[in-house]
Amino acid sequence: MVNYRYLGNSGFKVSEITYGNWITHASQVENEAAVATVHRALDLGITSFDTADAYANTAAEEVLGEALKGQRRESLEIFTKVYWPTGPAGPNDQGLSRKHILDSINGSLRRLGVDYVDLYQAHRYDYETPLEETMQAFADLVRQGKVLYIGVSEWSAEQLRAGHALSKELGFQLISNQPQYSALWRVIEEKVVPTSEELGISQIVWSPMAQGVLSGKYLPGQAVPAGSRATDDKSGANFIKNFLRDEVLEAVQRLKPVAEQAGLTMPQLAIAWVLQNPNVSAALVGASRPEQLDDTVKASGVVLDADVMTAIDDALSGVAETDPAKTVSPKGRPTD
Repeated sequence: MVNYRYLGNSGFKVSEITYGNWITHASQVENEAAVATVHRALDLGITSFDTADAYANTAAEEVLGEALKGQRRESLEIFTKVYWPTGPAGPNDQGLSRKHILDSINGSLRRLGVDYVDLYQAHRYDYETPLEETMQAFADLVRQGKVLYIGVSEWSAEQLRAGHALSKELGFQLISNQPQYSALWRVIEEKVVPTSEELGISQIVWSPMAQGVLSGKYLPGQAVPAGSRATDDKSGANFIKNFLRDEVLEAVQRLKPVAEQAGLTMPQLAIAWVLQNPNVSAALVGASRPEQLDDTVKASGVVLDADVMTAIDDALSGVAETDPAKTVSPKGRPTD
């Protein structure tokens, strides 16, 4: 079964393997398979589920809501997000204005079929809305009982500090950040993690397997496998292409004996690696088939010894991205 960790400086616990439906539900995977995968996640002890209103232009929330129908609500931790365009992408259909936040939460609750979400996250930082307006809207949702906790995604250390200060003034907790993080993408380590530890904010990390590259299935000098994520624009092909350089793929292949020595599969090693960071509360995993989860959940509770951690660092030396400046949000609101 899956272990639990506290989220930020709160009493709220989440499953350290959290199911995310970014590129699967209502997109890559047919609804029947998506529902079966969610049910398998529940069987394996995953009770935390992450989605967003923008995923498949709101349809992913509907699929998740249908999959969780009939489950005991109190036994689930449901996360969603607001910021990216939804609907017809009109002038108020994106961003973190009070109007968009209040409209969006009502739509998310309706699609998910719940009265509240456990964690509501600012999907990026909105440079076009005063931060005070955004945080006041979040505070109101907490007081209304529509949201229990507030988080953000891909905020810089400076943005986290400013948001945390306002949340304290307004009487609620900012408890989480959702950044990309993997053994190949470590940009949060220099600034975001130390600031978060100081403020009592945890990380819920996405892409712990670097869009599947850390599975080892992409080989240097060879075409990407047919039907893989790298061949499907709907499945994050634009995100994965930066990891498909031969020098990166060669480095990843050097992890295979490390995984074997640790008694782990490559996916398990990748997920266990992010969970060694004490500031990480959960690793987001997706699946297109239920049986894929059977492998990845075994990373829960794994402790990698110092020699294994060093071997991973050595294997990926020179190809892991560490530049903290790469934690960024769009300077202007997207429109599509």
